[in-house]
Amino acid sequence: MYRAVTAHPEKHFTGSETVSDIVIGMSDGLTVPFALAAGLSGAVASGHVVLIAGIAEMAAGSIAMGLGGYLAARSEHESYLSERAREEREVEEKRDLEIEEVRDVFRSYGLTGDTVEAATQGIISDRERWVNFMMKQELGLEEPDPKRALRSALTIGLAYVAGGVIPLAPYALNVPLNRALLISAALTLVALFIFGALKGRFTGGSVWRSAFQTLLVGAAASGAAFLIARAVSGTGGA
Repeated sequence: MYRAVTAHPEKHFTGSETVSDIVIGMSDGLTVPFALAAGLSGAVASGHVVLIAGIAEMAAGSIAMGLGGYLAARSEHESYLSERAREEREVEEKRDLEIEEVRDVFRSYGLTGDTVEAATQGIISDRERWVNFMMKQELGLEEPDPKRALRSALTIGLAYVAGGVIPLAPYALNVPLNRALLISAALTLVALFIFGALKGRFTGGSVWRSAFQTLLVGAAASGAAFLIARAVSGTGGA
């Protein structure tokens, strides 16, 4: 008598690269424009001036961050191609040694005797499959998505802008600078908390732990950047 096997859905998070890009862009977007605007608040008399300076920084920052993400992803892909070319040469020039390395991989999984040999022959019978196997099992490398560079640049850049809008928004209101600064600080802290909670939700970690961790790290970074910006603006005004 056979029992019916019921497939169960497996929920695994597969968007770690995108989340990483969003985290990089959003966290910097929340902290850097806030610090700049907060520092300028003690040096200028107009919220409009602070807003213009903040928007200029946000535009420059998003481009710089996006470009950094693009170059990093391109470098990762080029590094993979370089390692793959080296592995392809070794398969040709050091065939016996590479075959033994395949056997070692299967032995590390507990296979022995004829089973190891059968599995090894199955891998080396196809050159491309052999190289793919060595790239993943020996070097621990997966081929990066060639489209990731542009996607990473856009994601980081847009996340930076989305984060930067939050601390700068109060300076667009017709309120005194001191009040705009307090509103900006409050909004930034709330945004850091919510952002951390969402990050924990999407990555499968503890929502509360991620929220408070992001809040504390972001607040510390914002505070340090604020003190530096205030010190620089104070020096310039002296």
